[in-house]
Amino acid sequence: MGNYSAFSDLELLNLLKASDKLAYTQIYDRYNWLLHTHAYRKLNDREEARDVVQGVFMMLWAKRESIELTSNLVGYLYTAIRNQILNLIAHKRVQSKYIDSIVDFAEQGSYHADFQVRERELKSIIEREIALLPPKMREIFLLSRNTNLSHREIAMNLNLSEQTVKAQVRNALRALRVRLGLFSFLVLLFNY
Repeated sequence: MGNYSAFSDLELLNLLKASDKLAYTQIYDRYNWLLHTHAYRKLNDREEARDVVQGVFMMLWAKRESIELTSNLVGYLYTAIRNQILNLIAHKRVQSKYIDSIVDFAEQGSYHADFQVRERELKSIIEREIALLPPKMREIFLLSRNTNLSHREIAMNLNLSEQTVKAQVRNALRALRVRLGLFSFLVLLFNY
């Protein structure tokens, strides 16, 4: 054969149909830049434009034996680029809707249910550990946390000294901190 750059598009297409790789390379070299520029103008993303053009040339090689042109080769390639871009945009829309639905589901559904289950489990653990405190310590601790009474008011209600009440609350907190670990203990402090 001769100099492929001198061949017309129709001649190159006929050689391409016969699986001539040099004809394919000449078509690629002839139209790659133009197609990339066109795709970039539509997408405003160089990487996506490059991927679209590569997809068109891959399709051209894959369908080389069955290509029937109703117009010229460049028109065929521009139409293929347009179709690839439309497919990409449609794919992005589907992908975006899918991601949005996952985010919505995560924000509303399973996250909330999981949080509630974990919260119930944690409260159960805390209540079990409080129940294991010695009776008088448990009573003083629960009064200080559940009734919002001051140490002085608890001492007066139970006929104890204020120092005893403070010591019992401090000892209860220390025991619970050891038994529950830091995270659970902080939850206890903020919720009780």
